[in-house]
Amino acid sequence: MGSEDRSVLTRPAPEPDEVRAYGEGRDQLIEIYHGGVDAAGLPVLCLIHGGFWRPAYDRTHLRPLASALRAEGRTVVSVEYRRVPGDPDASTADVRAALVLAAGIGPAVVAGHSAGGHLALWAATSAPPPGLVATVALAPVTDLGGAHRAGLGDGAVRDFLGADPGSRPDLDPIELASPSVPVTIVHGERDAIVPPVQARGYADVHRRTEVVIVPEAGHFALIDPLSPAWPAVRSRLLAAS
Repeated sequence: MGSEDRSVLTRPAPEPDEVRAYGEGRDQLIEIYHGGVDAAGLPVLCLIHGGFWRPAYDRTHLRPLASALRAEGRTVVSVEYRRVPGDPDASTADVRAALVLAAGIGPAVVAGHSAGGHLALWAATSAPPPGLVATVALAPVTDLGGAHRAGLGDGAVRDFLGADPGSRPDLDPIELASPSVPVTIVHGERDAIVPPVQARGYADVHRRTEVVIVPEAGHFALIDPLSPAWPAVRSRLLAAS
C-alpha cells in the first residue's frame, strides 16, 4: 500500500456552489456543483465517497473530482452520509435519502469510489432513485465476504457491519439482483487497497457489467483528475449519461 499516491486526499479544491441538507445530522447533506447552461438536459453526476465506511474520511476528498466534472459542464452532487462503525443501516438510509434529494435536480448517474462504489452498486439494486440512468463504480468493494476474507482495510468490512458479512447479504452487491440500469466498473490494474479481483468477481455474477481495467493505475488515481487514469475515468463518467 505504500506505493499508492494519496495526494488527492488532501489537495485543495474549490468549494461547492450550494449545500443542501436531507436530515438534521451534520453528515446528512449534499454538495452541489452547478454545471451551468451546458448541463441542461444532461443527467446529474452523483458522487459517493469512499474511505472504507469510516468516519475519518468525508466528501471533501472528492472535491477535485467534482470540480473537474463541473469544468466539463456537468452538474455534480457529492453525497455525504453517516459513517458509524457497526451501524451500516445509517449509511444506507442516508445514501437513499440523499439520492432522492438529488433526483429533485434531475435524472442521475450514480458513481462511487471504493466503499462509495459499494454503496453505489447497492443503491442501483436496492434504492434506485427516480430517474436513475446508470451506475459507475470506481475501484468498488463489490463482494463483502471476499473483502472480509482478504482482510481489506484492516478488517473494514466487519467494522462497517458490526457482524460477519454472511449475516447481511442484503448489503452485499455480489449477492443482490443485477441492477436494471447499465453498470460500469473502472478499476486500477495496480490497486493495492481494493484489488481488481473484486471487479472481475462482480462481473462474473452480474454479466451485463462492463469492467474497465486501467493499466498502471492505483486506487486513488481513479478520483484524481491530475493522474494518467483521468481520461479513462472521465470518458466513462460522461458516457454513462
